[in-house]
Amino acid sequence: MDPSQSLTLAFAAFLVASLVVKFWLASRQLRFVARHRDAVPALFAGTVPLAAHQKAADYTIAKSRIGLAETAFGAAVLLAWTLLGGLHALNQLLVDWLGTGMWQQLALLGAFAAIGGLLELPFSLYQTFVVEQRFGFNKMTWKLWLGDLAKATLLGVAIGAPIAGLILWLMGAAGPAWWLWAWAVWMGFNLLLLVVYPTFIAPLFNKFQPLDDEALKARVTALMQRCGFAAKGLFVMDGSKRSAHANAYFTGFGAAKRVVFYDTLLARLSPGEVDAVLAHELGHFRHKHILKRIAAMFALSLAGFALLGWLSGRAWFYTGLGVAPNLERPNDALALLLFMLALPVFTYFISPLMAQLSRRHEFEADAFAVQQTSGADLGNALLKLYEDNASTLTPDPVYVKFYYSHPPASERLARLHGATA
Repeated sequence: MDPSQSLTLAFAAFLVASLVVKFWLASRQLRFVARHRDAVPALFAGTVPLAAHQKAADYTIAKSRIGLAETAFGAAVLLAWTLLGGLHALNQLLVDWLGTGMWQQLALLGAFAAIGGLLELPFSLYQTFVVEQRFGFNKMTWKLWLGDLAKATLLGVAIGAPIAGLILWLMGAAGPAWWLWAWAVWMGFNLLLLVVYPTFIAPLFNKFQPLDDEALKARVTALMQRCGFAAKGLFVMDGSKRSAHANAYFTGFGAAKRVVFYDTLLARLSPGEVDAVLAHELGHFRHKHILKRIAAMFALSLAGFALLGWLSGRAWFYTGLGVAPNLERPNDALALLLFMLALPVFTYFISPLMAQLSRRHEFEADAFAVQQTSGADLGNALLKLYEDNASTLTPDPVYVKFYYSHPPASERLARLHGATA
């Protein structure tokens, strides 16, 4: 069996195996949540109303069902792009129209992104205007939704086209070690985004007002000073104009770091609970979770670019994934797209490891928050956030191990009770 056939069989086998596991996990989640819908877990019996628990169960089930449909549709689209020849046909169409060269390659990347975006639109619309609307979370109007879509599209072109052009140029001009230069450019671009996103990009979509509650500002500032953390500013984001979900986060990098509170969160939590949520986020910085994730991204991206550099010069990589390349002309855009399509299929089964690492980081951040603030306040804040975001209190344990980046409420609250007992 030649390498092309081996790659085709391996790709098909991994795709089928991942689909089987995804549907099995989703069915477990659906059954488990439905089975526990009619009773609040004992740990939350005195604090979570049955109606809220049932709303969270119904919301989880609704999202899981649309997720199943999206998974099936995504697999069909992936097959259409690869083994069924869709990407090959699109590439040939653009070659016939534009000839070979940089413009054709950029057009291929742009056409692929546009078609993919259009195919995903029905699911985005259904999630926003049916599921989120049904459960009272959606605050988006059609005008706002269309405005966001237009801004995101223009921003994607303005940012994506230059970086794509630079990487394609490096692939053709930098010799055998092009992948190393491309990796350096990609990492520099990502680090630059961390700096410019909070100041220039995020304000295109939301309004950020300085925190004007002087008492809360004093509490938050004292907490950050106590934890040895400096931020460029404390801001309130108008998240309520799009969704009723609540959150708080840090954004930026280096001197550009800022603390952002959703207005929905400040309206729901007491000052002590806001302190506790902020302390949890500070815990991520104290334990260097952000730097560790950036370092991991650097290492994984380097390995990915090195692998792409090796694969891009081998004809079987293209033919094994449904594309007939002409190695006498540049196939760099094809290589990028095929690699982007195939890599998630082959790496799907390592996702539980990444999820487990993320959950461990969350526990460490919780422990830090308990040291700096009230564990009771953190527990109360988490309960309110779980309730406000309709996060199920009874997820399937296997589903949690595979997918959850944050520990479920039962595990987090049990740890907090143990830490404060």
